[in-house]
Amino acid sequence: MHRLFPLASTFAGTPCTEGEVAFEGDVGTQDPFFTTVTVVPANLSPEYKAAEAAFRKSRDPRERLERLREMLRAIPKHKGTEHLQADIKARIKDLGEELEGARKGGGHGGPALVIRPEGAAQIALIGPPNAGKSSLHARLTGSGARVAPYPFTTQYPHAGMMPHEDVHFQLIDLPAIAPEHPVPWLVSTLQTADAALLVVDLGELSCLEQLQAVQSVLEKKRVTLTEHWEATGASDGSAARADDDPFALRLPTLMLANKAEGIANFDAELQAVRELTGMRYPVFAVSATTGRGLGEIGPWLFRNLGIVRVYTKAPGHPADKHRPFTLRRGQTVGDLARLVHQDLERSLRYARIWGQSGFEGQQVGHEHRIADGDIVELHA
Repeated sequence: MHRLFPLASTFAGTPCTEGEVAFEGDVGTQDPFFTTVTVVPANLSPEYKAAEAAFRKSRDPRERLERLREMLRAIPKHKGTEHLQADIKARIKDLGEELEGARKGGGHGGPALVIRPEGAAQIALIGPPNAGKSSLHARLTGSGARVAPYPFTTQYPHAGMMPHEDVHFQLIDLPAIAPEHPVPWLVSTLQTADAALLVVDLGELSCLEQLQAVQSVLEKKRVTLTEHWEATGASDGSAARADDDPFALRLPTLMLANKAEGIANFDAELQAVRELTGMRYPVFAVSATTGRGLGEIGPWLFRNLGIVRVYTKAPGHPADKHRPFTLRRGQTVGDLARLVHQDLERSLRYARIWGQSGFEGQQVGHEHRIADGDIVELHA
């Protein structure tokens, strides 16, 4: 019989006045349940805001580290920003150590904790213990992820590529989330994710408590799993962040109800979970054992992330149809040029385009929005 426990509030205390920062614990503490709620001061400079906007757009871990350093250089130094400064410094320290550790370790050190995004999107596999995340990861990517019948088998991030037509999604298998098994570096790894696959076992008697524990742990780390997927207008491809907190993270989430072959009345179980938890994530019934529902995941992610494939060509040569560049619906020729090479966006004079977004060979500028399947010829 399921027992429902109310989620603990992630922050309790007196309201902050404008320009103050509310927090629990010491910035930089290793306590896995530490949470910082940042109220951004109202008098931040335009230079800082520009640096923060660049940080939000960045996805490469090393680029994110440089953007954090720019934020620290640009932030006004006064009492109202002391806690935000400390938060930025702590993140610079943590990310720098993780990147340096990966560099020093090479092929002989420990596994990397920060995964550089590749493919059409980076998707984090998260969930409670023994839900079958690693089994799904191995089945979807052929990664050979370690699978065992006991909990907390996965100890470090494990990347693999899931194919869909002529693109790939990067799936990151992460350690199980549970209060009794803290993962201090989890949030750093999630920062580059575009979305999450929440893997659960509806047949598990403690399923409700497990789901609430996952939500509670993440909320204390300023990570929110949301049912809202925005397939259009994405300018950077990274997961949405709260407007007033540069370090809060909102991950669009698809729930995968694994081990569906063992549930006699799946719809009834799912309805009960929805009613008792209030969760409204889109859900697929899947099975890592039988393969049920696995073929639907790639097409669903492609549609709901608004993935757009673009094929480039050199003047006088056919298009390269084997390795498309992937962007998001609403992005432009200028975005494509930056993806090809950061200097090309500045030097680009015009482009010619073939496909849905224009007539054959149409000459277009930086702001022209591209469509899935377009062929683009860039002229610098």
